[in-house]
Amino acid sequence: MPDDVGTALRDSTALRLTVPAKVNLALHVLGRRTDGYHELQSLVAFAAIDDGDVVEVGFGPPAEEAPAFTVSGRFGSSVPAGPENLAAAAARHCPQIRAVHLVKGLPVAAGIGGGSADAAAVLRAAAHRYRIDPASLAADALSLGADVPVCLDGRPCLMEGIGEKLTPVDLPAIHAILINPGRPLATADVFGNLATPDNAPFMPPSVGGLEELFAWLRTTRNDLEGPAHAAMPEIGTLLQALRSTDGCRIARMSGSGPTVFGLYDDAASRDGALDTLRARAPQRWWIRAARFAAGTEPVPLPQPCAFPGPAPR
Repeated sequence: MPDDVGTALRDSTALRLTVPAKVNLALHVLGRRTDGYHELQSLVAFAAIDDGDVVEVGFGPPAEEAPAFTVSGRFGSSVPAGPENLAAAAARHCPQIRAVHLVKGLPVAAGIGGGSADAAAVLRAAAHRYRIDPASLAADALSLGADVPVCLDGRPCLMEGIGEKLTPVDLPAIHAILINPGRPLATADVFGNLATPDNAPFMPPSVGGLEELFAWLRTTRNDLEGPAHAAMPEIGTLLQALRSTDGCRIARMSGSGPTVFGLYDDAASRDGALDTLRARAPQRWWIRAARFAAGTEPVPLPQPCAFPGPAPR
């Protein structure tokens, strides 16, 4: 870690926040707006990943210079290490943030909200440090990107509009597997393949247990799955790999891809499928167990930490 970052963090109050992956369990594209954005309707859940992203934020007296920013981790070399990184941009919304260190453990351009979730974690850390409601930062979040508000909220949500309309949904906890093919997929390329931007909405979910959720999900879709498959046919191979495992109830792509997910009844079924997939899959595939938090569970709070930086991974 550069000396200026280490100094800024050692001389500050610091918080660490583990960043979940954002997964679109259903995603309908309802139309294209005149400003170029698409109207969306999505059911979003958040998946805890053991070696996912981690954000560390150091606070101190306001400074004239921009907050120091560094990146490490498995995918650290795949994201911007300068002010254009969304986590660094989020830090500039709070003058008391002196430095940010990002451990990048989630694949990049993967359809699981990595950059948006990192930015939201920085804002959430600031809200916690200064004892304000994270929802009061919603406008700042939306200015950073359409997925940042739902990541800032952090609960299972029905997301509508371009991402600014959020309704919490009381989902059960879900055990899942995520697979990424080891290659990025640009969102613009996927939307460029979208032949029909005006599609039917889904009825909002009213679920109590897993069986009701699985039944409801079967009435929905991801309208970007076909366009993403056209850009990267390997997505079909990933989905078939999940569907072939014992106990997989639903397999679908998240967001604009290429990450896909499989849902299971319980941890034992998921873990058996995980062993099968890891034994058969190409080494370049990123395969992880996940648990989607229930709607009744509290969003994890940032924790105090000591700098410089997290332990190497």
